[in-house]
This record gives sequence, structure tokens and C-alpha cells, in this order.
Amino acid sequence: MRTLLELRDAIDAVDRQLLQLINERAELAHEVGELKKRDGSPIFRPDREAAVINKLQSINTGRLSAHSIGHIWRELMSACRALEAPQRVAYLGPVGTFSQEAALSFFGTSIQEIPCASLDEVFHAAAAGSADFGVVPLENSTEGVITRSLDQLLNSPTHIIGELSLVIRHHLLRQNPDLAGIDVVAAHPQALAQCQEWLTRHLPDAERHAVSSNAEGARLATEHANWAAIASERASSEYGLHIAARAIQDQAHNRTRFGVICLPQTLEAPAASGKDCTSLVVSVPNRPGAVHDLLNPLKVHGVSMTRFESRPARSAQWEYFFYIDLDGHPSQPNVAAALHDLQSLCGFFKILGTFPVAEA
Repeated sequence: MRTLLELRDAIDAVDRQLLQLINERAELAHEVGELKKRDGSPIFRPDREAAVINKLQSINTGRLSAHSIGHIWRELMSACRALEAPQRVAYLGPVGTFSQEAALSFFGTSIQEIPCASLDEVFHAAAAGSADFGVVPLENSTEGVITRSLDQLLNSPTHIIGELSLVIRHHLLRQNPDLAGIDVVAAHPQALAQCQEWLTRHLPDAERHAVSSNAEGARLATEHANWAAIASERASSEYGLHIAARAIQDQAHNRTRFGVICLPQTLEAPAASGKDCTSLVVSVPNRPGAVHDLLNPLKVHGVSMTRFESRPARSAQWEYFFYIDLDGHPSQPNVAAALHDLQSLCGFFKILGTFPVAEA
């Protein structure tokens, strides 16, 4: 058996080899970037990066988990992309939100972060070009869809090019490491709703104060000793707060699905990956059987529907927009046929995006 000193020397030698290989990869990535600049191709191709990671995970026979392989290579590719130009990514801020965590999980940390004060600002930044991409929450496994995101997708010129599903673990943060003397709990309304049973059981007398983001709640907790926030572990580090209680969400497997948006000229819809989602919004005339007719093309062409949500139309009373997620890609003949027939039935029809389905 080797001694500790021998093992450390061996690790140092491997690290030197890794550093040389990483820099060789960076040089190759830089050459690819120069070629893309000349022919006008996008620097960032999430479908290509996902394919690279999936291939490496499939051939990995070492001790590292598939999750670790994905995280390492995503950071490596993010750093290589930044050699050309860091992606400008907008998300609901301030720093310390789950939206920031989602952005870093999707793009890696070598990006230019643009924290925004509201979801509307995220959409505006991506549409106006002050950000290349935006990351927005679409739905939560406990509380359902994020209605403001749906409303913005209806009129925004951006489209969805990617998604990710993030495990949401809410922690109670404050200046002190215990629950004594908490008068106010500040958090985003979604977080308050996702933790309401825990709050009722452990802090029944504390006021529940809704704020624009969980990170804003954490910031307020730094100013008031008797306030607590519901936020992420990252927010605890960002704002120097104790975690007084961990994982207080009511559902153990609480997840939020985020969409990555951009203008079509920034990045076109990814090619089919074999496991894709096509998201659209439609409206139909307000008459008996209209919704039944809406679903018939999907049955005829064998296309599965994975989500169906309705939202009131603001232009007229008792009329609705229907948000639909389909299993498949428009390049598939049966999906293309279903979309064609569906469009012919609709007074309004818009594809919100086509993208690879995120791993659960």
C-alpha cells in the first residue's frame, strides 16, 4: 500500500496532466469558436453540449457518478465558451435565488449574470437584447404553474430552447441559529405556500410576509434580528445567515421546472434529441365541444399530451388560452401533422418552444 506522501505526489502528477489536457481542450474550443464566428453559427449549442455529457456518462466506468461527470464537464464547457464571449443570462434576482441556481446549473458559472427585479424584467432583457438568455420558472410540483411566466410567454418574441428541473429545498435562515423569537417570516409567495404546513406547526404566531424573491427575504433578515427568511443554502452563504431549520418544504420531492428563453435569432430551436417537448399556446372559439375538437388531432396522430393548462384571455370575457406541452419534436411526421391540424382549428396558435426534456 502506498503512503500518504506517495499518494499526494501521484495526485499532483495527475493534476499537472489534467491542467495540460484542459488547456489543450480550451485551445480546440477556441478554434471551434473562431470557425463559428466566421460562418455566423451560435457559440452556445445546449443540445450539442448535452450530447457530449450524455456520451461521457454512458462510457464512464470509474468511481465518479454520472451527476458529477455532468457537473464537471458543464463547468469545463462553460469556461471554454467564456473564452469567446460569456453568455449574458438574466434571471429573477437578487443573487441567492433558485432562479440564479437554475441559471448556473444550465450554463455553468462562467457567465455574465444579470439579476432582475421581476419576471417581466427577465423577459424584457432577453427580448431587448440586453441579455442573450433568460431563465424563468414555469411550474412547481407543489403549487403548480407560475402564471406570470405563462402570461409573458404569450406575448414575448422569445421562445423556449431548454429546460431544467431543479430540486427545491427551502431552509429557514436568520441571524440566530434557532427558532426562538421569530416574529416575521419573509419569502416569495410560492415559497410561503410550499412551506405552509411547517410554518403552521413550528411558527404559528409568526407573520408571513410576501416579498419579491426569497433572496430579498434573506436580505431583510440581515436587517432584523426577529425576522427569518425562507431561501436556499446559497442564499445562506451570500447573506451570512444561519440555517435555523433545514428542508422545511412540505413535499420532500419539491421541484421547480425552469425554462431557458431567447430570441430565435440568438438561437434557433434545437434539433430533435429523441426525447423532446413541444410547448404551445392556443385559443379556440367559445362554443360547445371546442376543447374536445382541440384534442382530437393529437389522438388521430398518436401524439401524447404531457401538460394542459388554461388561462383567461384578457381581451374578452369567458374566453381562454390553453397552454399545451406535447411529447415530441416538430420534425417528427406525426407531430408535424398534429400541429398542422391543430392550427386549423384555432383562432390563436403559437409555438412557445421546442427543446430536449430535462432529466428529473
